[in-house]
Amino acid sequence: MRFVFSRKLLVQLIVITLLAAGVAWIVLHSSQPNKAPPMRGAGPVPVGTAVAAHSDLPVIISALGTVTPLATVTVKTQIAGQLTQVAFTEGQLVHKGDFLAQIDPRPYQAQLDQYQGQLQRDQSLLRTAELDLERYKTLVAEDSIARQQMDTQASLVQQDKGVVETDKAQVANARLNLTYCHIIAPITGRVGLRQIDQGNYVQTSDANGLVVITQIQPITVLFTIAEDQIPALVKRYRSGATLAVATFDRSGQTKLADGKVLTIDNQIDTATGTVKVKAVFDNQDESLYPNQFVNVQVNLDTISNAVAIPTAALLRGAPGTYVYLVKADNTVTVRPVKIGPATSDKIAILDGLAEGDTVVVDGTDKLREGAAITIPSPTGQGQDPGQPKHKHRSQDQDKHPKDPPE
Repeated sequence: MRFVFSRKLLVQLIVITLLAAGVAWIVLHSSQPNKAPPMRGAGPVPVGTAVAAHSDLPVIISALGTVTPLATVTVKTQIAGQLTQVAFTEGQLVHKGDFLAQIDPRPYQAQLDQYQGQLQRDQSLLRTAELDLERYKTLVAEDSIARQQMDTQASLVQQDKGVVETDKAQVANARLNLTYCHIIAPITGRVGLRQIDQGNYVQTSDANGLVVITQIQPITVLFTIAEDQIPALVKRYRSGATLAVATFDRSGQTKLADGKVLTIDNQIDTATGTVKVKAVFDNQDESLYPNQFVNVQVNLDTISNAVAIPTAALLRGAPGTYVYLVKADNTVTVRPVKIGPATSDKIAILDGLAEGDTVVVDGTDKLREGAAITIPSPTGQGQDPGQPKHKHRSQDQDKHPKDPPE
């Protein structure tokens, strides 16, 4: 059978077909993700790299500490009197027993002389009373006097003995006061500023005293550590190991002194969750000053032969701790790593890297997964990915020249 189509019907079919094709093209292209046009001039990112290598890393506990002297003594007078001599110089290093100051001893010397004279008098009276007692005993034995008279004399002798003992105590006290007139250093240390001048009348009630002596050799540093660091520290301390401690200035750059842990406090501060630790230093060069704030580093242990990278290579983000690992084709990939102890410039990698792996240490902010990189050579010229690493072209390149850009 033969069908005959009119011209009008044919036009309608063509229009419908074109509309359907247009709709299908729009739907097909709208379902595909938009591709951003390539950035004009985009290329490999220049970065700095480092190679993971085995290293011995110390396990360090860092803290902020205060220099605390082992002893601080305010030298005060133990008697009242006029200060007639000051024998020390401000800032002088004195030793225990060194002469510091003199109080006028004349009133106390006169008092000592008085008590000594009184003692001699009372001792004479005691001897007389004892002689009388011996005579009374003889007379009682001969039944010449009443026994009561002998008993009374014996009581008098005991009274005189008591008076003599009192006199001896007064003499000893007067001698002690005379000794207190000569003031000496109670400890070895450095004297501070003089609190009172020569010629003043000093008393035991003076709050400031004469001078303050601070022991600075040896000296201690008091610092606190977090409670989660206590078990490792206590374990090493109780094992008998010498825990080395280093102090640095406020900037943390200049090392001041080396010492060791002296003792650990017996309780945790519930307000801060820390425990106090005291370290001792010889301080022969007096680099540590009382009440000085210092940065403290305790060398808890050393991890031998650990895989280490520069701390600048370590990043933190959604994958946790990670690095940009350089692949053989000069691209990078995100590599999650498990970290260990760290120093000021290195950090141990417990898992995720092996010795010889190359990581990015500079320019990480411009990288992403799969990004191409170029590593500047020592001469300042970068090495692009895909380029041969030697200067001679291969035969294949000579036979097949590069296709022209589209």
